[in-house]
Amino acid sequence: MKNNIKIIVFGLVLWAFSSCKTPAIVGKTENRNIPKSYLNMTTDSTKSLSVWKDYFKDEHLVALIDTALVNNQELSIMKQEIAISNNEVMARKGEYMPFVSLRAGMGLDKPARYTQQGAVSANVEMKPGREMPDPLPDFMVGAFATWEADIWHKLRNATKAANLRYLASTEGRNFAVTNMVSEIASSYYELLALDAELNIINQNVIIQNNALRIVRLEKESAKVTELAVKRFEALVLNTQTLKFSTKQRIVETENKINFLMGRYPQPIVRDTLDFGALKPNIANLGLTTQLIENRPDIRQAELELTASKIDVQVAKANFYPRLGLSAGLGLQAFNPILLINPKSLLSNLAGDLIKPWINKRAITAQYFSANSRQIQSVYNYERKVLNAYIEVVNQYSNINNLQGAYETKSNEVQVLNQSITISNNLFRSARADYVEILLTQREALDSKFDLLEFKLKQLQASVNLYRALGGGWK
Repeated sequence: MKNNIKIIVFGLVLWAFSSCKTPAIVGKTENRNIPKSYLNMTTDSTKSLSVWKDYFKDEHLVALIDTALVNNQELSIMKQEIAISNNEVMARKGEYMPFVSLRAGMGLDKPARYTQQGAVSANVEMKPGREMPDPLPDFMVGAFATWEADIWHKLRNATKAANLRYLASTEGRNFAVTNMVSEIASSYYELLALDAELNIINQNVIIQNNALRIVRLEKESAKVTELAVKRFEALVLNTQTLKFSTKQRIVETENKINFLMGRYPQPIVRDTLDFGALKPNIANLGLTTQLIENRPDIRQAELELTASKIDVQVAKANFYPRLGLSAGLGLQAFNPILLINPKSLLSNLAGDLIKPWINKRAITAQYFSANSRQIQSVYNYERKVLNAYIEVVNQYSNINNLQGAYETKSNEVQVLNQSITISNNLFRSARADYVEILLTQREALDSKFDLLEFKLKQLQASVNLYRALGGGWK
């Protein structure tokens, strides 16, 4: 008998481990080779991007960002997503530990008399001269355990993958923080530019009103006609109209910042210094290897890539035998008083070895899908790295080109300001037409707006470079 049992067990083991072949798949390895430098741009390996509080010096901007980090609803939602990912890790850890449950129950059983169970019960005495109770009560209390032996590390690998995705979710939040900080800083500088634009409009209204006063005096002396007066009046009215559109843009920009801060509309406290005197803070590029280390979205993609590789191993383990164990220990009797009797002791121990044999389509599909998701993760990682590299190159180049454009436009504004004075003097001496004054003032106003736009683009480019380099995360 013992030999037969050994033969059966050996046969089961041999059957379980035979034909454990898995379908062939073609994976993909990520390309981690990137250029060692940003084209011909100067880098410094000893420096890395500072955190946002060190990068942005404006105390009002710092206060706005601090408030947004606490109250922003999107960040709060992502915080809960991180908690969900952490709960998934906890759930996965519990899967490869034994499941133990306590069970208690009671019931009545009355079989039909003319059945096998009923006939046996009617002819069996519990004790000599004492028949079995009818109906037969049943009382039970005990502990029962089940456990799947993690032979192929399927469950442990699933836990590793869940833990990696938890870390990826934290990196995702870091990237969201970087984007939010950049968006608030960019909107804040836009608000300062709109304040400066409104100030320029008010100054030009004064200049144009002075010109209108001169034209009216010239009309009284019959040097110009009513047409000239009306043209100047139209110019003044057109400039005054710009004030309302600029004020509306100020309100909308303020409320954009308020929304990011998670609060209802209210004025934004901001710097009142000369906008043109602001200098963009240029971040040091560092090495391209530091870009991969500092960008939260790249680290997130890398963690998800590693998790997807583990998912392939988990799916592959489904083709292998699975060993399950179950055990129980308790007390069971038809009378509660008898539960304390040693003869009421109930125990069981069982094991089963399960291996997929016929119709493996479901687990094969899961295996192929896991491999496809792993390949997707490779492409996603490579795309993140390429995008980050291009963003840095674009923004650094943008900063340098904007600096040249700003200096050129500054010279243009100076020339046009001088032209306004010259045209007014020539008009008084009847050596220039009023149309020349109109065109000169309009060109001067447009050039001042362009100069503000270049300054704003400079500041926003420095913000974008900060974001492209990873936002100071380690």
